[in-house]
Amino acid sequence: MIYDVSLGIGPDMLTWPGDPPVEVDPARRLAKGDPANVSELRLGTHTGTHVDPPFHFIDGGRTAEALDLTVLVGPALVADLRHAGPSITPAEMNALAVPEGTERILFRTPNSELWGRTPVRFPDTYTALTPEGARWCIDRGIRLVGTDFLSIERKGTPGHPTHVTLLEAGVIILEGLDLSAVEPGAYELSVLPLKILGGDGAPARAILRSL
Repeated sequence: MIYDVSLGIGPDMLTWPGDPPVEVDPARRLAKGDPANVSELRLGTHTGTHVDPPFHFIDGGRTAEALDLTVLVGPALVADLRHAGPSITPAEMNALAVPEGTERILFRTPNSELWGRTPVRFPDTYTALTPEGARWCIDRGIRLVGTDFLSIERKGTPGHPTHVTLLEAGVIILEGLDLSAVEPGAYELSVLPLKILGGDGAPARAILRSL
C-alpha cells in the first residue's frame, strides 16, 4: 500500500509566520479562449512538505539540487510519538527502541492531527526535536529526520540549534509531513524535492510504501 504523506499546496494552507503566502493564479484559461489552462504559482521554498538542505542555515552548505538522492529514498521508520509532549529528547528516543542500522526516521506526533482540520491555524505549541535529540540521531547514524510539522524545531529558539546540529552533520531534514493515516512501523520512503538550483529548501512530494 502507498501512503501520500505530503500536504496539499493551496492558498489556504498553513505557512510559517513571515514566509511567503501561497498564491495560485490563473494565467491562461480555455474558458477565456486561451489554448490551454496555465496557472502562475508563487510560494516559499519551505512551503508545506519540504526538505531542508544544509544551506538553509549554513553558508556554503549543500543546496537543494545537490542533495544525495540515496538518502531520500529507502527504508524508513515511522516512530510512534503520538503521545509525546512538546519536546523530543534523548529519553523519548531511547524509549522508541529504534532498530540498529536505521538511517531514516519520521516522527509521528500529535502534530499530525492538525492536518485534519480546516482551516489549520498555527498552534500555540507543537512537538519538536531538542538539540540533544538531534545529537542522539547523529550518534546513531541516522541520515534523514522527518517531522509532521512545518519545523522540526521549537519556534523562536535562539540560534536554531536543532537545525544547525543536524545540518552540520549532513543530516537531511524533512518537514511538513502528514502521518495521520500511517501506523508506526517500517516503510519504504520516497521523497523528491524540487531541483531548485542554489535552493535553501525545496517543496517535495513524499510517499511511504508498506513493506
